[in-house]
Amino acid sequence: MFKSFWKKKRFWQIFSVVVLMACVIVFVACYSYIRGLDVSKLSQPLPESTLVLDKNGKPASQLSASKIEPVQFSQLPKVLTDAVVSVEDRRFYEHTGIDMRSIFRAVARDVLRGSYSEGASTITQQLARNLFLNADKTLGRKLREAAYAIKIDTTYSKNEILEMYLNSIYFGEGSWGVQGAARTYFNKNVKDLTLPEAAVLAALPKAPSRYSPFNDEGQALERRNTVLVLMRDEGKITAQDYEKAKSSPLGVVKSDKGNELKGRYPAYVDAVINEAVHEYGFTEEQLLTGGLRITTELDPSVQNAVADVFKDESLFPESKPDQLIQSGAAIVDQRTGGIRALAGGRGEGVFRGFSRATQLKRQPGSSFKPIVVYGPALEKGYMPSSLLFDGPLNIEGYQPQDWDHQTRGQVTMQEAVVSSWNVPAVWLLHEIGIDRGLQFAKSLGITLPAQDRQLGIALGGLSEGVSPLQMAQAFSAFAAKGVLHQAHTITKIETSSGHLLVGASPKGTPVMQPETAYAMTTMLQVAVAQGTGKNAAMNRPVAGKSGTTQLPQTKEFEGLGSGSAKDAWFVGYTPELTAAVWVGYDRTDKAHYLTTSGGAVPAVLFREMMSRALAQTPIVPFDMPIVGAETQTAKDSNSSSSSGDSDQDNKEDKKESQHGHGKGKKK
Repeated sequence: MFKSFWKKKRFWQIFSVVVLMACVIVFVACYSYIRGLDVSKLSQPLPESTLVLDKNGKPASQLSASKIEPVQFSQLPKVLTDAVVSVEDRRFYEHTGIDMRSIFRAVARDVLRGSYSEGASTITQQLARNLFLNADKTLGRKLREAAYAIKIDTTYSKNEILEMYLNSIYFGEGSWGVQGAARTYFNKNVKDLTLPEAAVLAALPKAPSRYSPFNDEGQALERRNTVLVLMRDEGKITAQDYEKAKSSPLGVVKSDKGNELKGRYPAYVDAVINEAVHEYGFTEEQLLTGGLRITTELDPSVQNAVADVFKDESLFPESKPDQLIQSGAAIVDQRTGGIRALAGGRGEGVFRGFSRATQLKRQPGSSFKPIVVYGPALEKGYMPSSLLFDGPLNIEGYQPQDWDHQTRGQVTMQEAVVSSWNVPAVWLLHEIGIDRGLQFAKSLGITLPAQDRQLGIALGGLSEGVSPLQMAQAFSAFAAKGVLHQAHTITKIETSSGHLLVGASPKGTPVMQPETAYAMTTMLQVAVAQGTGKNAAMNRPVAGKSGTTQLPQTKEFEGLGSGSAKDAWFVGYTPELTAAVWVGYDRTDKAHYLTTSGGAVPAVLFREMMSRALAQTPIVPFDMPIVGAETQTAKDSNSSSSSGDSDQDNKEDKKESQHGHGKGKKK
């Protein structure tokens, strides 16, 4: 018996040692596991939205890749943090990330039920679950959740944990984070929340849809009052505070405004992003999450004028039911190169969508003549009064014709520009040399590929085409006395604290003699006053050129009228701004083509945009140097000219350039 006693005692001693060793091993294993957990993700700052400022330094738009607007703990009102702690985790400031009493109670209930659905998670555990774990309701996940919670609690302060929690949870109605929730439900910043409002928000995370005041006011009110009771019982508020808050209405305000900046000016903002990436080496992620401040050349009054015009359906031809006639436009300040406005297309703008202002590539028709023919010819020594050949022309098989199939023998350059004759333009390009034309276009920012080294470029027959922004930039050099300022959107990029990252200082480059620019301006003023650009005329000096590209001469388009077109353009300028407008279908086929010309719809759009954009701007003449008498001007071309159209304008402008290179009737 004595022996048996000692055997039992020895057994229990060994058993105790084994259990103790097992506990030590488990403890060491748990400690090592918890210590090895990486919670550094929590230290990474939440994505901050980037602010886009207009040319006056005022907020214009906002870039963000996140649904969350983070706020610091110091911005959280005490009534809110007290409400959240009272309803979600009343022992938050006492436990070490997990509440053992609640855990044991939850495990016991889970075992009795034969499932693992009991809650009892602390705020720290919820934070761990949201950021590191999946939503499986298993005992294993609950243990991992507890381990992460302990690690978080030993790494961060309680206030930091509460801040991260409130910035990351869902409050319903599409609102992530407490700042978004405050705006969604009360149309105010979180720092301005009152006690009853804070209680409403604190009630939501448990079941956002069920307790949403927009879905069920009665249930939301009951849940809010439950939170107030808990706050009173926890000593967070006085009985008097409780009674006052309980008797107040929900006070929710459903605002349709949301973030008024986010999503504004999509075409312009897309151009800003592209410029920051390609010119300054930023990544899109940096721009969307870096909390930067980007000051731009955007002029809201000009941009809004463009937007208003593009919304006016009466200014556009009637579209086919299955496809909208589209348009793109760019407006540049020729004095700086600053892009004042962009229109990426008609209809609802889409962030990072296709922009018909900057990405579109279409043949410009006769609007290209000043760039590749008349500009370089003036620079070479020709004058507006110089006589050009206008007769039967055959250059290595290329036989251009004028829109009226007539020949005049000789015409002045001025006449050729005003009436947009094709033969004189092709003849003149051949005389000065294609390479000279290509080089002049390159100096204006348009570099053409090798396959465009042919006479068809005189009439806008390009292999790849150009964008409205390219055309606006090119014409801006004529408007700026021969100086080209690179078109750009960005003036500076700063961090949120004001540290300068990019300070753009674009300098103008002389690309032609001032006399060349002046001569071109006088000819283009006559084109608006008397020629194909009449519809662009307004009560201030205007210079410009229309362009129309005919349909391809293929079997698909056989039998269509001569007035059918693929693309229509107008490019022009005033002493203040230069603009280019394109009109056409995204996909041209036998059922989708234009029956208008560059001198019609695009010229009207140009006039409407510019007249509205410059409505408050004093009228001034073009400031050009005085040169010889050869640079003749139109009578009253620096004053207002009447708007209108004529049979000639319609006929000749609709018979401009053929799609493609070389042959065909081009104007």
